[in-house]
Amino acid sequence: MAEMSKVLAPRLAYFAGVARTEHVTRAAQEMNVPQSTLSRSMARLERDLGVDLFARRGRTVSLTPAGRTFLTSVERALAEVERAAEEVRADADPTTGKVAFGFLHTMGAETVPGLLHAFRADHPRVRFSLVQNYGEAMLERLRAGELDLCLTSPVPDAPDLVARRLDEQKLRLVVPADHALAGRRRIRLAEASDEMFVTLEPGYGLRRITDDLCKEAGFKPRIAFEGEEAETLRGLVAAGLGVALLPPPAVPRPGVVELTVTAPRAAREIGVAWLAGHPDTPPVAAFKRFLLSRRGGLLPT
Repeated sequence: MAEMSKVLAPRLAYFAGVARTEHVTRAAQEMNVPQSTLSRSMARLERDLGVDLFARRGRTVSLTPAGRTFLTSVERALAEVERAAEEVRADADPTTGKVAFGFLHTMGAETVPGLLHAFRADHPRVRFSLVQNYGEAMLERLRAGELDLCLTSPVPDAPDLVARRLDEQKLRLVVPADHALAGRRRIRLAEASDEMFVTLEPGYGLRRITDDLCKEAGFKPRIAFEGEEAETLRGLVAAGLGVALLPPPAVPRPGVVELTVTAPRAAREIGVAWLAGHPDTPPVAAFKRFLLSRRGGLLPT
C-alpha cells in the first residue's frame, strides 16, 4: 500500500487537471507542464492501476466509469492536502499563528492566564492550543511533536530536550484548620513525620519533590490518599484526611492552614522546555522569547 501511494501521489494533481478540462493540451497549458509529460504521466497512472481512466478521442478525453470513481477520491484527497497546507501556513503566520503550549495544573488558575494576557498585548492575534497535564506526560507530548513548549517542574535534564529555569515556587505544609499544628506559622518538616500525607500520584513532579523533601527530613511519608490535582489534595486536607506539601493556591481556601517550611528548604523550580533541534515557527519563537524574558518574575508574588 505504501509503495502504491509513492507511485500514485505525484500524478494525482495531473489526473485531476486532465479530468477537469477533458483536454490534454488545455490541461498542460493550465498546469504549465509539457503536454508530453502529462500524456506519459496519465498512461503510467492507468498502467499502474491496471484500469482505463479515460476514453480518448484525439487530444480530447472523457472519464470512464472507473475514472469517475477514482476522481471522486482524488479530489477529496487533494482538497485534504490543500486544507492541511493552509492550516500549517496559518499556524506559522507571525501575527496569527498558533502555539501549542503545555503547563502544570497548578499554573492554570493564575500564572498561565496572566502570561497569555501579557503576551497578547503585543501579539493580539496569536492563537494558543493549551494542554494541562503533569510533567512527564507533557514531555512525552513534546517529544511526539504535539506541544511546542511546556512549563514544568522539576526542570528536565534530557539530551533530546532544551530546558531553562524560569522561577522558583515555595511549597507549604497544608494542614486542616482544626489540626494541632494549625496555630503555627512555621514548621520543620521533620515535625510532621507522624502525619498521614495526601499526595499526587507517582510520576508527578510534585510527588517526587514531596518524597525527596521528606527523605531529607529523615522520614518516609505515610500516604493516605493519592490524587491527580493539587486543589483536590487541598480539599482532602480540609476534610481532615491528611496533610500535604503544596504550592500556594490562587485563591485562599477555607478549612486549611498553610505553614512555611523552614527545613529542609521546600521549593520547586519551574522551567520551560522544548524539543532540541526542532525549528520554531515565528509565533512559537516569539512566545519562547517572552517566557525567557520573565525569568525570576514568572510567578505571581
